[in-house]
Amino acid sequence: MSATTARAARLFAGASAALLAALLFPAAASAHGIVAVEDLPIPQWLFVWGASVVLIVSFVGLSVGWQRPRLERDEWRPVAPWLSRLAVNRVTEVLAGLAGVALLGITVWAGLYGTEAPGRNFAVTFVFVTFWLGMVGLSLLFGNVFRAFNPWRAIARVAAGGFRLIAGQQPPPPLTYPERLGRWPAALGLAAFFWLELIYAPPGFEGVQLSPYTVAIATLIYSAYTFVGMALFGIDKWLDRGEAFSVYYKMFASLSWLEVRDGVLGRRRWLAGANGWGDIPGSVAFVLVTIGGTTFDGAAEGFLVEPVNTVNGWMADLGAGPVASLRIAYTIFMVLTLAAVFAIYWGGLRGMDSVEGSPPLRTLGRAFAHSFIPIGLAYSVAHYFSLFVFQIQAQFTYLLSDPLGNGSNLFGTADSGIDYTILGAELVWYVQVGALVAGHVIALAMGHDKALATYGDVQRATRSQYWMLALMIGFTSLGLFLLSQANA
Repeated sequence: MSATTARAARLFAGASAALLAALLFPAAASAHGIVAVEDLPIPQWLFVWGASVVLIVSFVGLSVGWQRPRLERDEWRPVAPWLSRLAVNRVTEVLAGLAGVALLGITVWAGLYGTEAPGRNFAVTFVFVTFWLGMVGLSLLFGNVFRAFNPWRAIARVAAGGFRLIAGQQPPPPLTYPERLGRWPAALGLAAFFWLELIYAPPGFEGVQLSPYTVAIATLIYSAYTFVGMALFGIDKWLDRGEAFSVYYKMFASLSWLEVRDGVLGRRRWLAGANGWGDIPGSVAFVLVTIGGTTFDGAAEGFLVEPVNTVNGWMADLGAGPVASLRIAYTIFMVLTLAAVFAIYWGGLRGMDSVEGSPPLRTLGRAFAHSFIPIGLAYSVAHYFSLFVFQIQAQFTYLLSDPLGNGSNLFGTADSGIDYTILGAELVWYVQVGALVAGHVIALAMGHDKALATYGDVQRATRSQYWMLALMIGFTSLGLFLLSQANA
């Protein structure tokens, strides 16, 4: 055994011992309570054990029963022509684009001219629930549907068509997009969105709220930024690399069984579309920001409260105002949370790099980035499931009838309310845990498949995935811990 391999083995043994200790002493992890329910059908600690056992059993099952790559082959094939024509045609694209533009306009209109009460204004719920969370589900089920509904794409295409009509042709973009930038602009845009959602109105500070007016102004600023990017680098290139929401929903759509190619709707094996997703620079950062942003959201509700208050006090002593000091404190811990998620990922890949025949670390990082997309999805479902179920009722009842919150009743549903009884606490908890476990098992399977293609034989692929198993158990434990914080 080489010194590198021996050192890697010791590191893995230490990591495994730490994980085992966390499992053997679950009281520390559940000290904050898991869901406000004391009569769960099975003990809380059993969830932690059960999740880890499922991952370990899945790992063993994959090693024995999955011995050749299954997600590497491109098995896309068109659906029936009539179905493709029904789903993908000029009329549906125009209608979808018009719907996207209309919703963008309503969001800005409601934010600028509606009530400042976030819960009674269409803009806040639409942006942070219906759009942000709902489009993920649609992308997973039906593929990259946001491309058709994207309001910025629709407006830019109309503008480009008008220019061609007047000038006779459309000139090429004035700038060539630097390939080394890849998806880094989108990753930064995603981090900025998390900052707006989670930090602009500091948690626990009663004097500041994320008002509909702020959402409208942010929407206008982001729209201008997107139009400039498309004008400089081309519509499709900017949407594929720089526009955060297009990249975000396309990332989850890569897991879907449906994909449009050259105007033809086709089907493929679930998960197979994500293969190669990390090849573009910045893709690793993008998926890790997705995980890290949700991680910070959960941590900010629990164990980060005291550290944030400490830093907040330091900032106040330096002369910062009450809002600015809290924003600075939360921003620092958001950066630290993202850095921790990055470190966990690259630390696991460093261990994988110790296996004989491994490609360079950067190549490994890009090759396995797609296997962490299900973790981003699992964290989102686990953290926001109940919020989505409750708030989507508001979106399609009283907010739809009274988007400005001024007492109108356009569709006769303004007097409706939210039925909080449709979800019990136990059901929410089971969905949360189930999403976390399922997401990490799927991630394990995708990583195992990529390892088989990377290392060429089952033994080395399995050895490399010891580290992936440690990563999965670590992220699952982190997710369960964050849920306990959020529900304490």
